[in-house]
Formats: sequence, C-alpha cells, structure tokens
Amino acid sequence: MHWRRRGLSYAGTGVQNDDMTDTQQPTYLTTRELAELLRIKERKVYDLAAAGEVPCVRVVGKLLFPRSEVEAWIAASRSGPGVAATPLPLLLAGSHDPLLEWALRESGSGIPAFFDGSLDGLARLQRRDAMACGMHVRDAGGGWNVETVRQAMPEEPVVVMEFAQRQRGLIVAPGNPHGVASIGDVAKLRCARRQSSAGSQKLFEELVRGEGIDPAALAGPVVPARTESDVALIVLDGSADIAFGLAAVAAQMRLGFVPLVEERFDLVLWRQAYFDKPFQAFLRFAASDAFRRRAAAMPGYAIGGFGTIHHNGPGI
Repeated sequence: MHWRRRGLSYAGTGVQNDDMTDTQQPTYLTTRELAELLRIKERKVYDLAAAGEVPCVRVVGKLLFPRSEVEAWIAASRSGPGVAATPLPLLLAGSHDPLLEWALRESGSGIPAFFDGSLDGLARLQRRDAMACGMHVRDAGGGWNVETVRQAMPEEPVVVMEFAQRQRGLIVAPGNPHGVASIGDVAKLRCARRQSSAGSQKLFEELVRGEGIDPAALAGPVVPARTESDVALIVLDGSADIAFGLAAVAAQMRLGFVPLVEERFDLVLWRQAYFDKPFQAFLRFAASDAFRRRAAAMPGYAIGGFGTIHHNGPGI
C-alpha cells in the first residue's frame, strides 16, 4: 500500500503579507501571492498545484492556497530539525463493533475507543477530535460510507479502509415467538432503538419508511441503546420484542435472528494516523491468526476485504 503524505496540517510560521498586520492575515493566498512568497513565477505555482506538490483548493475555477498548510509545507522542506505534524488525539470514535472493540484491546495498540454512532464519529473526525472512526452508513447510491465521507470532508487527507462485512437484521427472542419474517413486521411489535447518530438507526428508519411505516410511531422503549450489545440486551431482558442488530451479537446472547442486510463496516482515518505507531500496531494484530480465528467464530462476519482502501482523500 503506497500512500504519499500530503496536505497534513502543521503549526504555522507566521508568514505575513506586507500590507497586513499579524491579526489580519488572510486565510488563503492567491497564485500571485504564493509566487511572490516563494520567489518563483506564477506558471511554476500552477505546475506545483497540478502535480499535487503544494496544498491548494479550487473555488469557482480559481486556485487558492491555505496559508497554514503552505507555511507547514515550507517548514517541512527545510534542512535541520523537522517540523512535526499537528498531533491527533489517540482516539477511535464512531460506530460500535464487537470485533473492533476486541481487536483494539488485544492488539496492545493503546488506542482507546468512544462509540457513539457513525455520524458522531465522523463529526469528531472533522473536528480533529479523533484519529479515526468506525462507520457503516449506506450512501444514497447504495454503497457504504464513501460518498458520505466525500461530502463531509471533500478536500481532506482521510482514508476509508474496509474493516469487515457484517450481516445485519432483526434480533428477536429465542424461537422467534412472534413469527417475524420481514421488516414490515416491526409495526406490530415493541422495537428497541439506537441513538440518532448511529448508522444502524439511520438505515432502520429508511427500511421501515420503505414499508410505509412511521419510525416515530413504533412502540417500544424510548431511551436509545448506545451500542450493538446494548440494543440486543433490551430484547434479552424482555423490554422489547425486536431490535435491528448484528447476527454475531444475537448468536452471542442466544437470541433469534432474521437476516436483512449485508453491510460494510469501514474505518475512516486521517492519513497521518495510518502511519503512526498505535495504528500500525493495530494493523499488525489484524494480520494475525488470533484475529482471523476470532472473526471466524463470529456469525455474519467476513474479513476477506480487510485493509481494502475504498477512498483516499486528496488532501489538497
């Protein structure tokens, strides 16, 4: 896997236009301003931008150069002591996945997790409050995660890397006493819910609306479950008749399961984080026999595509 580090954010060095004070610096430089700063011709600036060698954005056909990233690009090219990239928090946010949770712990990577849903994780990634997030959001075109990430972070150096394929469906009581066979059967039952930031809740609501059912009108506990395990526990303790969850979790709790969807669970991470030691430790563990055995023991999981890059952001 060959990625070029590009477009990473570094601490600025205070480059300033002659006609501006320190507190009035423009966020972006024009082609002419960058050429003057570098003491090169404007044509050379266009060549650097076309080759992806300098951080830039294109707005209504015009090239603009983010001041802070240009300053970092200049500083990183100097000889002598290097300039470190802005550190990312050692945190994996986003959607809960039981195999991922286990692997983070067993890998010795030291990466802590905060699972509060795919959309929450993506928002934390945008704010640089996390190094990575787990996601399983079905895109408008029917794929998974990529278009959602592209829309949220179109010019950022982020990578969408496949973690696993998972089987999702309706978790029911042992023996399926209500005879649940399809998504339309939820209308007459008490349904467990996930938080609104969860990819599974978003997909569940799309599916039930497709059956002409209003998700808000469904009976069941009002307080949402925060993880895949928690939503299954609500069925296990009898507080709900049905939950939209994973085959592996249903099997673990000896509950019934009606399969509906094969989904792709991805890790979305800053390209910078991929090369950091904690994530590299996690990747080494994911290549181990222990990881493969664990995945094979979890019904509904397939990890043959682990590590496939589905999106590699431009970082310009």
